[in-house]
Amino acid sequence: MSLWWSVPDLRSCAGEQLPGPGSSQRASSRSTAETDITVSVDVDGAGNTECSTGLPFFDHMLDQLGRHGGMDLTVTATGDVAVDAHHTVEDTGILLGSVLGEALGDRRGVRRFASIRVPLDEALVEAVVDLSGRPYVHYDVSPPGEKILGDPPFDPQLMEEFWRAFAGAAGITLHIEMVRGVNTHHIVEASVKAVARALRDAVRVEGGGVPSTKGVL
Repeated sequence: MSLWWSVPDLRSCAGEQLPGPGSSQRASSRSTAETDITVSVDVDGAGNTECSTGLPFFDHMLDQLGRHGGMDLTVTATGDVAVDAHHTVEDTGILLGSVLGEALGDRRGVRRFASIRVPLDEALVEAVVDLSGRPYVHYDVSPPGEKILGDPPFDPQLMEEFWRAFAGAAGITLHIEMVRGVNTHHIVEASVKAVARALRDAVRVEGGGVPSTKGVL
């Protein structure tokens, strides 16, 4: 399930050639006054990732999302991280969710529903996914609150903004709930791995029809 989804890309005006409709490698870009982001996704990939956002911990989480989601994922982002990482994290979620939503198309044949609990040492997080076409997020993850050390440090509260942007753009229902945990890094990483594994299961094609009595998702 490879894809091509694009918004107007200022680089194309400068003569850079983006992949065409017949290419197996697909990419999408989004530019604002605050961020410039490019995302490449292959939902049927092998979990190969290359992510560079200027936020090392966020890169690590995107790597986990691609690897455990079974997606080839490349993300390149530059943003006003000197002001705040919020714009980069949220805008990455918007673009990545848009790409995934376009990849799923009419969602014909997908399993649609999936859930899993994923541990990381003392942390345990549950993720539940419905490829419903209706954006909704329930986020009940409460790490101790300190920033995750790095250069620059990462505020774990930003992951809620990422998931809300991602689910809204993808058109999915997403529940993420912390069962237990102490270490902030472990809690956040377990939540990303849980969503990745749930998505990997939900997008699996196991039939031919749209999994809804409405006939559409």
